[in-house]
Amino acid sequence: MTHQPLILPEGEFSGLIFDCDGTLADTMPAHYQAWRAALAEYRAELPEALFYELGGVPTERIVELLNHKYGHNMPPAEVALRKEHFFLEYSKEVLPIQAVVAIAHEYAGKMPMAVASGGRRRLVTKTLNAIGITPLFQAIVCAEDYKHGKPAPDPFLLAAQLIGVEPAKCLVFEDTELGVDAAKAAGMKWVLVPPPVR
Repeated sequence: MTHQPLILPEGEFSGLIFDCDGTLADTMPAHYQAWRAALAEYRAELPEALFYELGGVPTERIVELLNHKYGHNMPPAEVALRKEHFFLEYSKEVLPIQAVVAIAHEYAGKMPMAVASGGRRRLVTKTLNAIGITPLFQAIVCAEDYKHGKPAPDPFLLAAQLIGVEPAKCLVFEDTELGVDAAKAAGMKWVLVPPPVR
């Protein structure tokens, strides 16, 4: 698995905000496995292309979308719990995305940094702990902390507030178009992290 080096935009930044899944940690394969296992219990499935398209969308919302799209009647909260259970099983093998983690290490202690994720706190914390970078961040914003997820700017605006940096001075690292849209809506510059070459 290789990653291209990242090109940072021009400008003066006072704070860095990172998405977690697919940006700091290569968790997407584990998340997809977890979805497959959870949905199999309801005789449902999530096509892989759609899974990647929905990157950054909260779990319960994905269940609602699948119900609507395929005529299922799955209980969103219940499916989300099952998916979380399977992810915790599969996430032991998660690897860091080196190009992004290197930037986090480089700026740790030099400027405030936060994680702003669409994932639930339990999973995000486990992922950051698995790749050993939790202490680098002054704030970790998760799905429980805001009402409107990406592409709304809420996760990034809350992260900026918690690290005490005005939005225009924040640089966001994201791996999905949805996340980039949220960064733009927050008035922040952004870096799109390309998917790893497997």
